Amino acid sequence: MSVLEKLSSADAIALEDKYGAHNYHPLPVVLSRGEGVYVWDAEGKRYYDFLSAYSAVNQGHCHPKIVNALVSQAQTLTLTSRAFYNDQLGRYEEFITGYFGFDKVLPMNTGAEAVETAIKLCRKWAYEKKGIAEHEAKIVVCENNFHGRTTTIISFSNDENARKNFGPYTAGFIKIPYDDTKALEDVLKSEKNIAGFLVEPIQGEAGVYVPQEGYLARAKQLCEQHNVLFIADEVQTGIARTGKLLAVHHEDVTPDILILGKALSGGAYPVSAVLANDAVMNVIKPGQHGSTFGGNPIAAAVAIAALEVVEEERLAENAERLGRLFRERLGEYVAKSNIVSLVRGKGLLNAIVINDTEDSSTAWDICMAMKENGLLAKPTHGNIIRFAPPLVMNEEQLLDCVRIITQTLEDFEQ
Repeated sequence: MSVLEKLSSADAIALEDKYGAHNYHPLPVVLSRGEGVYVWDAEGKRYYDFLSAYSAVNQGHCHPKIVNALVSQAQTLTLTSRAFYNDQLGRYEEFITGYFGFDKVLPMNTGAEAVETAIKLCRKWAYEKKGIAEHEAKIVVCENNFHGRTTTIISFSNDENARKNFGPYTAGFIKIPYDDTKALEDVLKSEKNIAGFLVEPIQGEAGVYVPQEGYLARAKQLCEQHNVLFIADEVQTGIARTGKLLAVHHEDVTPDILILGKALSGGAYPVSAVLANDAVMNVIKPGQHGSTFGGNPIAAAVAIAALEVVEEERLAENAERLGRLFRERLGEYVAKSNIVSLVRGKGLLNAIVINDTEDSSTAWDICMAMKENGLLAKPTHGNIIRFAPPLVMNEEQLLDCVRIITQTLEDFEQ
């Protein structure tokens, strides 16, 4: 089959089903073009994108500045590996460390890679700086976390679908309830050899669970008291998604290790990063960690452009304003709804909870109906629907989306 031959949606789905591993369950829509807040399927129908590739496309689909940076660099130099220097990486490292306020960055490609990097960095710091005996370091994590699906990460997940039949698992992690500073305080007091606390400022995959105000600030304070690294996984919540540049900024928290990915490239290229100050990052020496593609020239050029777009177009401020409007309007509907029990979120990372059991198909059926009405979203954890549109959305578009969502929900009211 020629790559230029136009495929129907049915043909594209059939090809994936036959030749691809069945490790995803996509909504049955085949996207072939995107621009700003919109995507088009293979037959030309237009949709509002209300997932943004799980918050990777915060800057909107095919943002011209980001695309131009990618194309220009791709025509010049794509990859050298880290066996040599390239003329883009240093510029990017200076830019991103200044942008987020850290001494150093370790560039990687994917969010899960960045989480693995942060875990290694935390452990090495614990042995070489804190004085924990080798192989004894422990990292505290939260129940219902989602940090990726590598072997180490699923070792501390309580999602049995992600864990079952993938063991043996990696040791060295202690799980505590999310949004519970008393549980964190207790474990820091009772357990020896704690190296770090790894946390999502908002648990996105778990259903956009927003912790109570003060949770992050108190957790950081406790980590400082016990000489434990506060590690913020902002792969999904970072880069303006929640109405601040970082979600931890809502409580004026500076993590010891910051993990970024997804929107770091505006969805144009796989780019992730781990940022820390010298006291932590300098424990990594040549040969101890790396990636052939990490820090490549295209990634560097694209990430600079993507972060410039966030600042130039004031996307954090837009997310804050439109997020409040979205929850206000959806809240008005929820107040009189039988099918939706609540709406929650921060900025333009939001979710509604469907008034049905987690094993029901209601949320999926609602998403299928919204697709027919021109809006794409996806359930998470059975009865929760996450809403995360590109941050370039304007008020008129947002209100049109609220109309589509509420009119769709009305058809499911009992």
